[in-house]
Amino acid sequence: MDSIYNWSLLYLLSEWAIRLIMLVYVPRERSAAAARTWLLLIFLLPWPGLILYGLIGRVYLPKSRIEQQRRASEQIRKVQDQIRNRIPTLPPLPPHLQPLAALATRLGDFEPFGGNTVELLTDYKGSLSRLIAEIDSARTHVHLLYYIYGDDDFGQRVTDALIRAAKRGVQCRVLLDAVGSKAALRRQAPQMERAGVEVHAALRVKLFRRNSARFDLRNHRKIAVIDGTVAYTGSQNIVDGEFVRGFPNEELVMRVTGPVVAQLQAVFVADRFFETGTTLDQAQAFPDLPETGHTIAQVLPSGPGYQRDNGQEIMVSLLYAARERVVLTTPYFVPDEPFFQALRSAARRGLEVHLVVSRHANQLFTQLAQRSYYDELLENGVKIHLYRPRFLHAKHLSIDGEIALIGSTNIDIRSFALNAEINLLVYDPQIMAELRELQDSYFANSELLTLEEWEKRPLWARTLHGVARLADSLL
Repeated sequence: MDSIYNWSLLYLLSEWAIRLIMLVYVPRERSAAAARTWLLLIFLLPWPGLILYGLIGRVYLPKSRIEQQRRASEQIRKVQDQIRNRIPTLPPLPPHLQPLAALATRLGDFEPFGGNTVELLTDYKGSLSRLIAEIDSARTHVHLLYYIYGDDDFGQRVTDALIRAAKRGVQCRVLLDAVGSKAALRRQAPQMERAGVEVHAALRVKLFRRNSARFDLRNHRKIAVIDGTVAYTGSQNIVDGEFVRGFPNEELVMRVTGPVVAQLQAVFVADRFFETGTTLDQAQAFPDLPETGHTIAQVLPSGPGYQRDNGQEIMVSLLYAARERVVLTTPYFVPDEPFFQALRSAARRGLEVHLVVSRHANQLFTQLAQRSYYDELLENGVKIHLYRPRFLHAKHLSIDGEIALIGSTNIDIRSFALNAEINLLVYDPQIMAELRELQDSYFANSELLTLEEWEKRPLWARTLHGVARLADSLL
């Protein structure tokens, strides 16, 4: 009995030691919200909480990865200097947009380039067919960087196109997230490699592996570049739209031509360098890019390697710069406090503010946390549209009919701080008009949530929403 008592006392003392030590350690270099989430878990379950914190508690990248990002940024600036000398003078942006473009440049290294054409694609199967057609017409190279590459019919169709291209002598290089594309890396990558396609896993996860990533730091980007002259980016992965049964995805993809394609190419080249340590022939990767249209655009990448939250910072700045209208479309809405305050402030200033989210979600716990924000948003005048037809996986933010941010970033702490993301800032009234038409279709096919209706939800639902929100830093 004495030995059992001694072991019980020792375990109890160890739990309190963990609580007290972590109370001092966790808040260091963390936001108050993140510290709160972790401390709550550790105080409730000290040993499991300590183990989980050791695995994913801090956004850690090896020093070599951070140094590689610094070197990649230097290369990006050199490439831009070369491209700038070969493109027409950038048309001036309106004075009130210039600080936003300058901020995006300082955050992600890419300047705004004019002379582009941006085409918005909303047909899920149609956009994939367009991409396959581009691969089939490629002459020099095809570069793909995707978070999810499905081991399904959709993925196989792209694999077959890559194999056909490789047999024609086209250099095909594929970079896939090690977790999101795990099945395709295991079963489809060998097919591609046998045909001469270069395939690499991004952010491999292995214990004690040099330069290995934390398992929840993922490359969430979606980029395709063909011959250095045409690019695709946006929210869509290479996978069947119904890969989560019962929740068919609806996406927004951009087909881009013009000088800004070089920026998307530079992101691919940098990410490939992180995994291989090798670079590509500059002349082939970055050919001369003539003007194809009148759209001004700039790429904004984000990720832990930047040591700052690029996506979050530009979005918050856009919200505070808005003067008339904000429309935010996102599949997941579990924001950090600065973003939530900025969105709430826009509504309080009397702006027309719309939040478009899906009525049905494919991640239950995330949806519960998301709903905990609705009360305050509705009280401050934000119009919440619950999209009915499909799971709306598109991600975009538009401000005043003048500027849009379209890409891969969700409104959650994972996208802001953990994932490598890619977004395109677009400054073009014509594109904004097309985007507004798309947003109006979202509104027409949504249920407009009212504060009166929302306040009628039962106590158990309110409780679940509040409890799920406590885990916002883990979602």
